[in-house]
Amino acid sequence: MSPPDQPQVQVFVDADLSGARFVRSDLSGVVMRAVHVTGADIDAPWLLEGGNSLWVNGVDVAPYVDAELDRRFPGRSLRRATDPDGLRGAWAAVEAAWATTLDRVGTMPPGTVDVQVDGEWSFAQTLRHLVMATDTWLGRAVLGREQPYHPIGQPHAEYELDGYDASFFSRTEPSFDEVLEVRAGRVAMVRDFLAAATTEDLAVARRHPWAPEHSESTLACLHTILEEEWEHHRYAVRDLDTVGGTARD
Repeated sequence: MSPPDQPQVQVFVDADLSGARFVRSDLSGVVMRAVHVTGADIDAPWLLEGGNSLWVNGVDVAPYVDAELDRRFPGRSLRRATDPDGLRGAWAAVEAAWATTLDRVGTMPPGTVDVQVDGEWSFAQTLRHLVMATDTWLGRAVLGREQPYHPIGQPHAEYELDGYDASFFSRTEPSFDEVLEVRAGRVAMVRDFLAAATTEDLAVARRHPWAPEHSESTLACLHTILEEEWEHHRYAVRDLDTVGGTARD
């Protein structure tokens, strides 16, 4: 049995979990033996954090997944840059990737930006979330703005912001033109900050926006923004492929 202070380990033997869907679930340390996984789809954006691994038939596939994502999304590999020039290049790559995707969206049928695939955020909602991510990690954490958030931002359902009632954020869907305007402003905000950033700036400790009792360096905050950008770009492209009937590589 598991110790009293640990959750009871659940054991599934000869269980049929085909078609099951796990959302915001902790499956770390799960052991599967003699299982059928044909067509299984795992999305773990924190796969490589803290030396995490994913073992399949005795092989840690996490590094292969990361390398393949770098191949599919040119510029993604720059997201771990540690100096001002490298970060400026990393952000330029982010802007280029999104510009290409926005051009693609412009060629798709009207309403594409509001289509939700499997209950995930639509393309427009994804851009709104990135507005909030920038407001959180640059506006709030790094710049220390007293009121960093734009109401158009799309918050996570599971997060609560100190001092912000849920009604602060838009309850109705804004127009896509409005989303693009606010998003462009946030993209420029990161670009402008990086244009003047120095090595000393990157080392400054900032209050963690979700856990104020802890601190993060400016560099760590910028890395979080870059991770958010690339992960949500991946989600957006994945769902546009589904909407457009395009097969994955």
